[in-house]
Amino acid sequence: MQRPVKALILAYDFPPLVRVGGLRAYSWLRYLGAYGVEPVVVTRQWENRYGDERDYVAPSATPEVVVEPSDHGTVLRTPYRPNLSNRLLLTHGPKKFRLIRKAITAAYEIGQYYLPIGPRYGLYQAAREYLHRNPVDALVATGEPFVLFRYASLLASEFGIPWIADYRDPWSHDLGQPLKQISPSWETRVERRFTRSVSAVTTVSEFFRDLLAPMHPGKTVHIVPNGYDPEAVAMASGVEQGHDRLTIALAGSLYPWHPVRSFLEVCDRLVRERGCALSLKFVGINARTEVEGMLASEFPGLAPHVTILDRLPNGQAAAEMSAANALLLFNDYATVGSKVYEYLALRRKVLLCFSNDPEALRLKERCYNLPHGAFETHRPIERLIEEARAGVVIRDAHHLDAVLRGLLDEFQKNRRIAWDGASAEAFSRRAQAQRMAAILREMRQSCARS
Repeated sequence: MQRPVKALILAYDFPPLVRVGGLRAYSWLRYLGAYGVEPVVVTRQWENRYGDERDYVAPSATPEVVVEPSDHGTVLRTPYRPNLSNRLLLTHGPKKFRLIRKAITAAYEIGQYYLPIGPRYGLYQAAREYLHRNPVDALVATGEPFVLFRYASLLASEFGIPWIADYRDPWSHDLGQPLKQISPSWETRVERRFTRSVSAVTTVSEFFRDLLAPMHPGKTVHIVPNGYDPEAVAMASGVEQGHDRLTIALAGSLYPWHPVRSFLEVCDRLVRERGCALSLKFVGINARTEVEGMLASEFPGLAPHVTILDRLPNGQAAAEMSAANALLLFNDYATVGSKVYEYLALRRKVLLCFSNDPEALRLKERCYNLPHGAFETHRPIERLIEEARAGVVIRDAHHLDAVLRGLLDEFQKNRRIAWDGASAEAFSRRAQAQRMAAILREMRQSCARS
């Protein structure tokens, strides 16, 4: 019997941090072993003291590397000490010393590509120490943060190990990166420099593959989609829809191109017309202050019908979403995030806003952080919702009004919203880990042949 492929994975975001980016690497730890790969994850210590963005900069509990062996693999958790910018944030809050904090952060963001500094450098040190004592067959760096690609290229060169650059998001193609304003070409040069030695590239969608292929000529760009966490979905499997009033829920990040105001405006009008028949639930959103301010100033009548919850562990968040009657998804156009797969697995009607709304398209033109023309040829979320029969692709605010009125009538009659979509099993993170394992096994075989 062939021995397992041993893979060292650099992943900054990782549970217990409550961020969707960490679930990709966690799924590799959890499921790769079933497909002939022994994973070793190098990440940082996370404390989850605050339940918000401060957890990203809070100091770790111990100054030592913590080793966590398990039946699935091994996790090395490196210590974290906040820099001056982080300490100012923790001590004085997000509204004070903004310019100073931004300047310090920018210095670290640039300097980490040239000097042994920055909050992620501990991952490189721990990985290097591990490799001095333990042979591995492959390295994987998942970004962002994309400085992990630099560390993987250095380790691959020093130890003679092939490596994979895993793009959860684009790097230099992201028009929203703050450093783009300083030097539009700097990130492109850095990306080319530190991915020149990569053996293969993985990413989450066809659109990202098409963006990345010219950056990596002669290298295969594999698609390993995001997916849903089957363990979290299993925790929510016994949760029934609420029966008191029609509840629409949304989980995760809100972005500047999301037409939040347009959606709330339609809901506000319906609440005024039909009383307390409609409620909204936002779970773990990143823009809580902005949404609360919008409700207070523009939609005070809707505000009592809106519940905003802090970030929750994945299983708890899935249970909260499963208790809703329908799930709201804002259009991210050419990109497909993990949220849509989780929605499909929860078996609740998905409301995708919008496909062709004038105000939403104006927001996209002004704020979308990827090349705008991509939407014309890549409409993956719309296609996925339609092919899975998972919900409604809503054209614009007028269409939303009609859809919500129909859902209110259906709920009033049946006290639930019907769902008859296709199985989501193919979108589980377990299935995507199987794809990743095949790439790693093929990489070892290619190295052996050469």
